[in-house]
Amino acid sequence: MKILISADMEGTAGVSSWVHVTPPEGAFGEPSNQVEYERARLRMTREVNAAIEGALAGGADEVIVNDSHDGMRNLVGEELHPECQYVSGNDKPLGMMQGVDLDGIGAVFYTGYHAKAGTPGGPLAHTWTGWLNDVRLDGKSTGEFGINAAIAGHFGVPVTLVTGDEKAVAQTQELLGPQVVGVAVKQGISSTAALHLHPAKAQALIREAAERAVRNVGSATPYVLPAGVTVELDFDHQARADQAVLALGVERAGERTIAFRPKDGLEFCSQFRAVMKLAGIRMSP
Repeated sequence: MKILISADMEGTAGVSSWVHVTPPEGAFGEPSNQVEYERARLRMTREVNAAIEGALAGGADEVIVNDSHDGMRNLVGEELHPECQYVSGNDKPLGMMQGVDLDGIGAVFYTGYHAKAGTPGGPLAHTWTGWLNDVRLDGKSTGEFGINAAIAGHFGVPVTLVTGDEKAVAQTQELLGPQVVGVAVKQGISSTAALHLHPAKAQALIREAAERAVRNVGSATPYVLPAGVTVELDFDHQARADQAVLALGVERAGERTIAFRPKDGLEFCSQFRAVMKLAGIRMSP
């Protein structure tokens, strides 16, 4: 059995500011700090290594890591566990779930995940971008954890581990159930502050949890979207909705809200990515 690790960064122990997670080219208009970012990406890599070690100890035959944070070129390749393979680079067809369609993938692990947009006290909480305010699946608000679970579910793959801040862990387990082993590596104080475990302690807990998560795969259920699910996206500005409705099958559902109804999780992935690209195009001055 193979394990796919979707590795984000904001939920890493020791991370609480955008400068920690912003590559030199910048993101969301936030400033970058090369020293802070390099330290954080090393901690991100070490947490991924802990999950790899646990997965192998639990009986996984192979682990594939998909760099899933801004730019998707954050993991320090030379520092990764030598037994893994890893995916890096942006504009991947399945985004944060790239690799889930490979033969033999038995489960997905989330590492370094954060809470959904609008979560009070969720360190660096957002969904996909700084300007997507909410995502709803048949009226239920979700974040990247739900978006990615739906894509994995299309391929019959369950999510069995999540690591990150305590709100991200709680939100993921609320959606997907007790099959998801959770490790809270920090507790949120505000949007840019947290009480952290020591990185070494966080990594030890992740290693142990990953081993359990592999052993529990047999009883886990994939998260499969019903056919024709109504997907609603709320943006921060009406101009984004103006642009998003140019996508095939997308309709206006409010002043800043659009909706579409994919037939399955794979179509959901394609439509969501297309809508987000359109909505992100800068309007002419």
